[in-house]
Amino acid sequence: MGKRRIKSLQFLSIPFVKYHGLGNDYIVIDGKYCDVLNGQNIVRICDVHFGIGGDGILLADVKNGKFSVKIFNPDASQAEKSGNGLRIFSRYLFDKNLVKQNEIFSIFTLGGEVKSTIIDKNLVKVEMGKVSILSINEKISVLNREFLFCEANVGNPHCVIVLDEISCEIAQKYGKIIETDKRFVNRTNVQFMKIIDKNNVEIEIWERGAGYTLASGSSSTAAAAVAYKLGLCENEICVKMAGGTLKISFDENFFATMSGAVQKIGFGEIDIECFA
Repeated sequence: MGKRRIKSLQFLSIPFVKYHGLGNDYIVIDGKYCDVLNGQNIVRICDVHFGIGGDGILLADVKNGKFSVKIFNPDASQAEKSGNGLRIFSRYLFDKNLVKQNEIFSIFTLGGEVKSTIIDKNLVKVEMGKVSILSINEKISVLNREFLFCEANVGNPHCVIVLDEISCEIAQKYGKIIETDKRFVNRTNVQFMKIIDKNNVEIEIWERGAGYTLASGSSSTAAAAVAYKLGLCENEICVKMAGGTLKISFDENFFATMSGAVQKIGFGEIDIECFA
């Protein structure tokens, strides 16, 4: 009996590879293990004490030269799109010799198709698609404080709030409440943004289903799109986060392209005892 064989949901171990994009870490698992990745097991794998620990799981599906990925948050909810997740998945494909450097290839997600390119092993460019600005400067009251927010969609939902000063404390205090506000039907990702100049912003992130996050590609894209839409920035923007910086650019139709680093952390096998 092979150690990795699965039969009737019985298995001894699941192989994985772990990467991070600016501190946003994902565990990549082959899609053939999808039957055993139920909600409870996803939560356990992402737990830093009882599992591998991570900001999510990327379930890879590679068939006949086509690439698709399912993105799961640590609470087992599924994300439509993740910029860091897509860059990590791209690096995973490169490491498995399924794509080549400077080759443009497609990845299919719940939030739509994206194009990706490996610039070099540690730098990946992803075409995030058109950003839709759904509302501008709406009011929301949270814990006796009123904010103006802009709602954007990058294949997944975002609430962007521009402030003079931001901090992780602000993101943690208000983000978790805004995420579940009834006006956001499927919950939302929340970004608190400070404008530095015409080409630079800083953001603090509360990620839907994950909580406070060091970096997020879709959050960076949404925040940059709002800064561009409001005329606060030009169409090429460096988005600085606690985990590092991503470069976001837009064309006249708000089609976004993101470039940023990816690093491999390691690989191994998740033993069946993890789920006991």
